[in-house]
Amino acid sequence: MQVAEIELYEILKGKLGEKEAKILVEYIEAKVEKKLEGKQDILATKVDLANVKADIIKWMFIFWVGQIGAIIAILQIFFRK
Repeated sequence: MQVAEIELYEILKGKLGEKEAKILVEYIEAKVEKKLEGKQDILATKVDLANVKADIIKWMFIFWVGQIGAIIAILQIFFRK
């Protein structure tokens, strides 16, 4: 048990009894662990963010090249006539 859990156990022990306090603290600990496990998948690391940034820059460059190519083609068609 950690300090907060020990303090909670001590508070509950006086009101509920030893056995019930221990069961309640273990239940709360299990619920908190379960919630934190679900959050670990959501959190992004700095490496993940750097990879996403690199991908965005790559796709922006590809988009810009395509747009410039389309504009050049339209201008060539327009000025040939």
